Amino acid sequence: MNERHSAYIHRISKFLPGPPIENDEMEDYLGRIGGQRSRAKAIVLRNNRIRRRHYARDRAGRSTHTNAQLTALAVQSLMEQDPALDAAIDLLACGTTTPDQLLPAHGNMVLGELKGTPMETVTLAGSCLAGISAFKYACLAVSAGSARHAVAAASERFSSWLGAQTFDEEASRLAALNANPGIAFEKEFLRWMLSDGATAVSLRPHAARDGLSLRVDWIEMHSFAGEVETCMYAGARKTAQGSLEGWADLTAQHWLDQSIFALKQDARLLEQHIARLGTLQYVRDLARHEVDPRSLDWFLPHISSDYFRSRVDDEMRKHGVDLPQERWFVNLSTVGNVGAASIFLALEELMASGRLSAGQTLMLAIPESARFSYAHAMLTVVAPT
Repeated sequence: MNERHSAYIHRISKFLPGPPIENDEMEDYLGRIGGQRSRAKAIVLRNNRIRRRHYARDRAGRSTHTNAQLTALAVQSLMEQDPALDAAIDLLACGTTTPDQLLPAHGNMVLGELKGTPMETVTLAGSCLAGISAFKYACLAVSAGSARHAVAAASERFSSWLGAQTFDEEASRLAALNANPGIAFEKEFLRWMLSDGATAVSLRPHAARDGLSLRVDWIEMHSFAGEVETCMYAGARKTAQGSLEGWADLTAQHWLDQSIFALKQDARLLEQHIARLGTLQYVRDLARHEVDPRSLDWFLPHISSDYFRSRVDDEMRKHGVDLPQERWFVNLSTVGNVGAASIFLALEELMASGRLSAGQTLMLAIPESARFSYAHAMLTVVAPT
């Protein structure tokens, strides 16, 4: 994007449901599989170092918000910051891993919650890249002149997929077979990693007149799906050959007996590829845009677990990229891993911190382990016009 055809972030809002949930409260909200305390929980939490997160769920396991409602509340927060936005929005782009239903599209459901006037809506799917994909769509629409005021929203309601009820049928079957109701680590792993929340980003074709804004200089997205097999998935089971069998080709009994709709992750593949491939693509993207990484003022990586922070740093150093940790901005420990919304939760917090000044540059780095895809975006802080 060049200066004549740019998109600018004016504001970012968020909605995090309920009170912050501490580590020792998690099973009070998510429940216990087979009535047993988790044996994997302590190991996963020790590595990810998340201390607090939010769930759209109460202690009785009842839902407090749908995904569409979470997203609408984040968009409404934007409108409260600037009441004129309500009538000005002409594009709503939404990205999520966890829509409330297969159809209608998530973006249309959000507009329905907002009771908004007719406008273009678009829904981007996937996992962690769903949010930045919606953001890129909105940026391209604004820079092309097809939208004057776009809102890009990213949200997750993982708790609805992580509750014990998702696994209870499989646990009961296992208990009947061998008196061991333990669920495979690949299924339980993500229960202690993921949480809920929503963000909304206001985008215009010009800089803000009443405060700092962020110019979107470029966004790059690449997938290594042609080289590496699936790592994270839901609504499917993985075969011995590494391919997926989707839910539509399995019986309803399989859905229950094998927790087909649970999120699953191959920790072995994650460890082997996530930092290596992400850093390789990061270096390529910087070279393509002739950016010296040492010139960046802020580096905002979406890190699913603190375990990978040092590994990303090590990989960067292998490629000659030495970025001091004081330039990294990560809020994983206090808001949790909110998938597609995580990068915008970090960006919102940094913008609100008062630590930005005109001329500074920011790099967003978002990995998606599902099929090893990566996004990088460069932003520049711009003074009021």
